[in-house]
Amino acid sequence: MHYKFFTNSQKSWQAMFEAISTAQKSVFLEMYIFQDDMTDFDFLSLLKEKAKAGLLVKIILDSFGSADLSKRAIFELRESGVELFFISRFFHHTHRKILIVDENVAFVGGVNFHQSAVNWNDLVVKLRGKIIPYILRSFAKAYAKCGGKDILILRYRKNKKNIGEKMNSWLVEHSPMWRKNGLKNLYKQKISRAEESLFLVTPYFMPRRWLIAALHQAVLRGVRVEILVPKFTDYYFIDRVNYFFMYKLSKLGVNIYLEEKMNHAKLMIIDSREGMVGSQNLDYISFNLNSEVGIFFNDIKTMKKLLGIFLDWKKNTILFDFKTQKPNFLDYILSPIISIFNRIL
Repeated sequence: MHYKFFTNSQKSWQAMFEAISTAQKSVFLEMYIFQDDMTDFDFLSLLKEKAKAGLLVKIILDSFGSADLSKRAIFELRESGVELFFISRFFHHTHRKILIVDENVAFVGGVNFHQSAVNWNDLVVKLRGKIIPYILRSFAKAYAKCGGKDILILRYRKNKKNIGEKMNSWLVEHSPMWRKNGLKNLYKQKISRAEESLFLVTPYFMPRRWLIAALHQAVLRGVRVEILVPKFTDYYFIDRVNYFFMYKLSKLGVNIYLEEKMNHAKLMIIDSREGMVGSQNLDYISFNLNSEVGIFFNDIKTMKKLLGIFLDWKKNTILFDFKTQKPNFLDYILSPIISIFNRIL
């Protein structure tokens, strides 16, 4: 399998834009946030251009995440020949980020399409090879659930099922609404088996009780648990929620590192031998409501690269110290509410 990692929004957008620009047959896109406000990478115009040229262009967007996509942009996409769907089912959202070009190259990770993320760190993997049929199958299933009828897409649902650990990398699918809990099962299994180290990167940190317990048990076994979280996210309230759980986990022995720059990446590394890149955050929404997707790796070459990315980001962090970083006034108000909510969950 051929792969390449991109470690911020601009690098990811550049690679994805170039891939779509050279597309000859098809472009399949599933995205949480798609806005028509991007300046240097006008994905809207590019996708319309490809559809007008006769390419098969299918787009699945989340109705909440992409609520700011203008009605004019939606109209123009559909007028150009793009088949566009919005997922809207109560509290369920598609938080997946998948791009497949010409059915032979795919991008999976954390990057959305909106200008406010232009200076963020993030993580996306570009893939070729044996894993592509599984990603096509996953997109085709989402397309069918949206009401898609194109037989050229639906046929990919017949691709053979994910063969997991028989390959050096495999697709992890997660959708609680459809009773697929791939992420929860994987996190439970891998954390319980960690022997030396567990490294995590997440922008939004609101772990469930089972995840807090799993991380604490890992610490008690002597596993070094390190989590990279941005010092400030794009939402002040989330910063306070993040702080509540960072304070709690830090007291349990988990090493929390604060990154000055916003980092939207989602990464897990176990014992430097296995790892996953995907769309999932370490929060209730990702594990219990959202559809998510990730790529799991266990080959030495890939893991060296992922570990290098983690350590490079860690250079620009400071260790969270619960002894000196005391709660502020708002935290004292929010903490009981968050604590009760987390106990209920």
